[in-house]
Amino acid sequence: MIWGIIRRNLASSQSVSRIKHPAIRPRGYGQNELLSNGKGCRHAVGSFSYCTSLGSQCCRAYSNKPRREITAMLRPEYFIPLRSRSFSSDTGDLVDAVVPFMGESITDGTLAKFLKNPGDRVEVDEPIAQIETDKVTIDVASPEAGTIQQLVAKEGETVEPGTKIAVISKSGEGVPQAAPPSQEKTASQPPPPAEKESIGKGTTKTETSSLKGKEKTLFPPQPAARAPSSPPKPSEPQLPPKERERRVPMTRLRKRVATRLKDSQNTFAMLTTFNEVDMTNLMKLRSDYKDAFVEKHGVKFGFMSGFVKAAVSALQYQPVVNAVIDGDDIIYRDYIDISIAVGTPKGLVVPVIRNSDQMNFAEIEKNINTLAKKATAGTISIDEMAGGTFTISNGGVYGSLLSMPIINPPQSAILGMHSIVTRPMVVGGNIVPRPMMYIALTYDHRLIDGREAVYFLRRIKDVVEDPRRLLLDV
Repeated sequence: MIWGIIRRNLASSQSVSRIKHPAIRPRGYGQNELLSNGKGCRHAVGSFSYCTSLGSQCCRAYSNKPRREITAMLRPEYFIPLRSRSFSSDTGDLVDAVVPFMGESITDGTLAKFLKNPGDRVEVDEPIAQIETDKVTIDVASPEAGTIQQLVAKEGETVEPGTKIAVISKSGEGVPQAAPPSQEKTASQPPPPAEKESIGKGTTKTETSSLKGKEKTLFPPQPAARAPSSPPKPSEPQLPPKERERRVPMTRLRKRVATRLKDSQNTFAMLTTFNEVDMTNLMKLRSDYKDAFVEKHGVKFGFMSGFVKAAVSALQYQPVVNAVIDGDDIIYRDYIDISIAVGTPKGLVVPVIRNSDQMNFAEIEKNINTLAKKATAGTISIDEMAGGTFTISNGGVYGSLLSMPIINPPQSAILGMHSIVTRPMVVGGNIVPRPMMYIALTYDHRLIDGREAVYFLRRIKDVVEDPRRLLLDV
């Protein structure tokens, strides 16, 4: 009986199937409103529903009284899924340049400067801007080759990873052209001010000046009565004018250094002990083997490697200097990572030489040379500065004779090196000139006692003055 009803309905709907319906663009596609290879579909347009099933079409209103309806089983395998195209423009020509991931401990940075301007040509991975963080400077590279169309962010703004800073056109179309300098200068100059009118209506500037001259002639000024003499007031100090001062905001790196140093001063009970080192034997060792050292290892033989090896030996003799306080506990570390303080034009950075106790002189010199170049160029990474158990600061390269270095948190001590000065010394009962260097150890007195600090500094002095101790381990 049911099949009979369906056959009658199909027969009566043949006239409907011959009617050509105009092509109507669907308003939207839902899960049940997808194309189905001509087997069956439903397009929701306005308040009507157009159905196609088994080669027939019908129209049904969304009201409770349908005009004509054909029920068909739509098979799910006939559905064709639709995909969404995610381009930055309709033609896919525009690409956004965004701030990259800057490290685990860095959540934002300051847009220091743009390296490109609108209209400039860029290649893939070419830097277009620099982001300044608390520790390093990071480049924002171009994701595609093209032309800078627009700079979205501004210099000095705080940006986060994923922030769009520029729009790049891969074809170079629609890029605004910069106006010529002459036109910009003309447009920026304000029009000449109009001549001011005098107070009286219709009176020109010349007439006003002549009236003032007549008033002075008819009514000459009377001499003012002398005021009683009063004691002279103290004159205020003459300060330089504000025009001779410049106010420049601190960089994020400088603010970070200032914060860490002040925190170190407020946290640690810092005490500094001094000693002096005779550099004669280390300088002779360097002079005798510097050429052979460069020929074999491709790097110069400097004094830093000798002091790093001496610091490693002293840390092994006094492991408490390599430890750190954590709350109510003391953490003793069985590894030695030496941090080397490097001064750069943008501020002080402290790259780390990992596993310094397992390196020889050549490996230490290579690591110091590589990290120093990266720090000066601003390409050093966060991982290369993280950690460190002990720091060496060489102020002698700048000519410092004596200083008290500040501990680099969360470490417990720092060694300060200074300039080498030839001074008269008593050697074997005779006064002879010797190249001498003052060394300083600043330590956290909460953890390290004076005895351990002095023994530590004496060990460095003994190893530097006689490097053969490193070979014999004595």
